[in-house]
Order: sequence, then C-alpha cells, then structure tokens
Amino acid sequence: MALEGQANWRQRDPDGYLPAPPHDKTGHTWHHSDSYLFLITKYGIEKMIGRKYPNNMPAYKDKLTDEEIIAALSYIKSTWPGRIQRQHDQVNARAMTR
Repeated sequence: MALEGQANWRQRDPDGYLPAPPHDKTGHTWHHSDSYLFLITKYGIEKMIGRKYPNNMPAYKDKLTDEEIIAALSYIKSTWPGRIQRQHDQVNARAMTR
C-alpha cells in the first residue's frame, strides 16, 4: 500500500470535493491525534465537525470493526519515518492535555 492519496489533493474538484490526501509523511494525517483519526474514520468528517461538509470519505462504522480501524491506522503510522512519528507523538500528547 503506497498511501500516496489522489493527485491534486489540496485542490477541490469541480464538484467542490477535496481528493483523498496522502497518508504518508507528505500528507496531513499525522497532524491529527490518534483519537481524532479513529473517530473520523469510524464516523466521518461531518459527524466530527457537526455540520455538512463536501467530502467523499465514507464513515466506516458499518464496514469495519474498531479493531480493524485501529489496525489500518496502525499500519499507516508504521510507515512514517521516525521524525514524523515523534511529531505525531507530540500531537497526541497535546490532545491528552485538552
């Protein structure tokens, strides 16, 4: 799994949707805490932000178990270089103090 996302992932398509971002070190996945990544994967972005938001990412609550979501996120995180993993650890630490 290359985790590269879709082309032009920072630019909305003609329908107003953002393409899927890469989940490697070049994307923004690692900018979010573990708990946020889990919840957005399980419930989707609209549930997380509490309003409509143009996106194509499905919620996986009816497709994957919690354990499968954690396994997928763990795999993604395992591909990040050490520097990114350390930065992500800091994101998690800040999230725990909120």
